[in-house]
Amino acid sequence: MNAQQQLDVLTRRCVDVVTREDLVAKLERGHRLRVKLGIDPSGPELHLGHAVVLRKLRDFQDLGHEAVLIVGDFTAQIGDPTGLSAARKPRTKAEIEADMRSYAEQAALILDIDKATVRFNSEWLAPISFADLIGLSAKITVARMLERDDFTKRFHAGSPIGLHEFLYPLGQAYDSIAIKADVELGGTEQLFNLMMGRRMQEEFSQAPQVCMTLPILEGTDGVQRMGKSLNNFIALRDTPQDMFGKVMSIPDTLIGRYFRLATTLAPAELDAIDAELASGALRPRDAKLKLAFEIAGLYHGPNAAVVAREHFEKTVVRKELPDEMPSHALADGDARVMLGKLLVLVGWASSNREAQRLVQQGAIKIDGVRADDVRHIEPTWHGKVLQKGNHQFLKIK
Repeated sequence: MNAQQQLDVLTRRCVDVVTREDLVAKLERGHRLRVKLGIDPSGPELHLGHAVVLRKLRDFQDLGHEAVLIVGDFTAQIGDPTGLSAARKPRTKAEIEADMRSYAEQAALILDIDKATVRFNSEWLAPISFADLIGLSAKITVARMLERDDFTKRFHAGSPIGLHEFLYPLGQAYDSIAIKADVELGGTEQLFNLMMGRRMQEEFSQAPQVCMTLPILEGTDGVQRMGKSLNNFIALRDTPQDMFGKVMSIPDTLIGRYFRLATTLAPAELDAIDAELASGALRPRDAKLKLAFEIAGLYHGPNAAVVAREHFEKTVVRKELPDEMPSHALADGDARVMLGKLLVLVGWASSNREAQRLVQQGAIKIDGVRADDVRHIEPTWHGKVLQKGNHQFLKIK
């Protein structure tokens, strides 16, 4: 592709491109661009929200440019305060290492990971001396830091702002300097941090990077951004059945947005879907069936998507039990085991408190009956089916 054709592909779905003229100039020079994406190791699962920006990075890869994943193992010990009304708790090295073990594997569902470069920012941030840090900090004013909306709100509200929080965008900016990034990608909430990298590169006599932001994808609740802490996310490693079912649960108002941000359909097809939804020619339920099929197929293949659709029709629409399901055998010591403990044992809840919440919300059923008042799993329950929501089933043995 020539520079203009590349520009059309690379800026599709982007919110900010700072600056478009710089990107055109870089593309016209015909050089292979180094495109940076920082990953904050805040949990073990990547989800469809992460996939929005990962797919943009794949667009650059497909056009022959270099994808560089920066694992923020050092900056995560500070904690990114972006969008938060309070300081984020710093994470330990052990927690970060545990979260990062499977990131490359998950990113490989979207990226050509063999051709991507993965770097840990502890490589260049850990060796920085206190004198170096003073010199780096001297290049940015407090007034510039307070231009960030979240810092400004906390300052006026009298909420504490740790001095170390100012170092996070500075550390992220130094990542761009260390690898000589041509482009940096991020969500819209990351624009300040990305622009800090652009400014700092100029201070170090480097060509300033182009800052490109992608939209934030709302979670399955339809209100807040998709996130692991809010439990409103669709993980890239969800089973096809879970992925299909979760997509079917999104509000109708998000159908078009999910099609545009979570699928790889061509713009013309996306426009046609929007028009059919607006005219009533395409019902929301049918549109969501197509959407769920597209997303499940994207990560698991078309055959698995067909099975997931059949599973949804059988278990949710017709309220039937699936033909196959996993089982859990009660040991002798499990007689009269608490239901909450069993939910934790089988991985349906991370704690007894979460298990209790699931039961109170009516999310747990035994043979199709809500388990609100059930306290124990009795030995006589052999053969009964434990159900979580509409998509997870377990036979008790």
